[in-house]
Amino acid sequence: MKPSLPGVSTDRRTLLRLAGLGAAATMGGATLAGCSKEAGSKGSATQADAVRAVLPNHKPAEVLKPDIPGEGPIPDGYLSYPKDLVDAVTEQPGKGGAAIRTMSPWWGPTPPTLGSNSYLAAINTKLGVEINPSLQDGTTFADKLNAMLGARDVPDLLMAPNWEVDKVARFSDAVKALFEDLTDHLKGDAAAKYPYLSALPTGSWEYSVWGGRLAAVPYPTDGPFAWALFHRKDLFDKAGLAAPTSPEELYELAKKATDPAKGVWAFGTVFDMVQQFYGCQQTWRKKPGGGLEHKFENPAYKAALEFTAKLFKEGLVHPDTVASKGADEKQLFKAGKILMFQDGLGAWQGLQGEQSKVLPSFNMQPLPVFGAAGAQPVIWGSEKPIFFTFVKKGLGADRVDEILRVLNWCAAPFGSREFELREYGVEGKHFTRAADGSPVPTELGRKELGGQYNFCRVAVKVKSGDTPDYVQQYLDYLKKNVALLEKDLFAGIKLELPANWSKIIQPTDDKIRDILRGRRPVSDLDQVTKEFMASGGEEGRAFHEKALADNGR
Repeated sequence: MKPSLPGVSTDRRTLLRLAGLGAAATMGGATLAGCSKEAGSKGSATQADAVRAVLPNHKPAEVLKPDIPGEGPIPDGYLSYPKDLVDAVTEQPGKGGAAIRTMSPWWGPTPPTLGSNSYLAAINTKLGVEINPSLQDGTTFADKLNAMLGARDVPDLLMAPNWEVDKVARFSDAVKALFEDLTDHLKGDAAAKYPYLSALPTGSWEYSVWGGRLAAVPYPTDGPFAWALFHRKDLFDKAGLAAPTSPEELYELAKKATDPAKGVWAFGTVFDMVQQFYGCQQTWRKKPGGGLEHKFENPAYKAALEFTAKLFKEGLVHPDTVASKGADEKQLFKAGKILMFQDGLGAWQGLQGEQSKVLPSFNMQPLPVFGAAGAQPVIWGSEKPIFFTFVKKGLGADRVDEILRVLNWCAAPFGSREFELREYGVEGKHFTRAADGSPVPTELGRKELGGQYNFCRVAVKVKSGDTPDYVQQYLDYLKKNVALLEKDLFAGIKLELPANWSKIIQPTDDKIRDILRGRRPVSDLDQVTKEFMASGGEEGRAFHEKALADNGR
């Protein structure tokens, strides 16, 4: 039920220093029913062949050969910063027209806006058209999106997280009514006009199709894993604590580490990772006799729920996490008030780089993946984009072309001047260089950069002066564990989920949250499962089974 969050950013400094329809909206007589949770669309599944027919022809656009070549969904890695950069875009993409209004989620302090931000001014000068960004609090982004879509007031570019899109009943209706059909602009060889968009991986484009048409530009993942369980290795080492190799060892370690009198608890949020340790699928898996089994029906899920509820019951989870859906666990982790918490792997580099300035010994590492009772763990993830970038409908072909040229500039690859400017800003102002030439953010850079131009990208991992060991560690972790990655049963099939399925996700998550926190007994899982299946789960099962059957799977 949880969102897929693989590799949430290239760099938390520049993206994560780090969506539902509300009121009914009528366009052309069609009602867009959304988070009102009314029964609606039965969903649809575009077959893999039909999806492939509307995708751009993939053409890699590598400027530099990687030091650590990627493998499959694992990105390329670079262990040094190039001395000589190239111009990836030789023609200014903008034509000096009206400003392009954008809206994106942001998890961090809000940067200065247009007119008060030298980073925006520098890039807009290069683009030849102003980008006027609106960064909205990522934790409440869905609320803003609800109101905006309900009022039919969308910006020229809207960047929406995959996990918010998945919660929206009848989102395909909103796509058809409010956003541009990009198929004819980008299908096949047409994308060659925008070479860095055609370089985006095909696996991410496959998810950008609604109603059999290409409707968004993807922001690809920089690693297929949804989560990692991070720990403060520096504090583990100081206390003589060894990394656990089983749930039992994890529990015993937590009892040793938790000391409320000193303001220290073992855990923040961990339930999704615990499920993976117990070998539970993210949503569906095939049953030996045929058909699909939801994870709530898997005994491994109940075992993971019992284990995690025990952590809450015994006071091993920080009180802020117990009391809140959205405790600031990164701050707790940096302060040493929690020693372990789950997050997307994309959080790693930015958090390590920022905190190492404050505490040089700070060492954030993912715990090794382990199984329960001798069983093999499973790792959740896919090539699903982290975000989708939509273009407002009705702007006209010339304006859409200008916007796509801007997006192409934003997707320029590592080794280009465009990449450096987008990712780090202006040298001497927003960043300085370490002895090896790699950029190190200045305070102004940290203040002004907020992922305002991170609409799309070819994912890479790049060494920086403040995280010299990160790239090797990151790619080593991925390569060591990629064999455990759960097979995506629906890879290449575009699922537009039934309204009854989408509307039960959040209420069911709330019920599970109550069980974890001891407000309901673990035995209530049976009743929660029964309610879930009756309210849309069985409809979801039939929908997903048919999608597999229609694709010969």
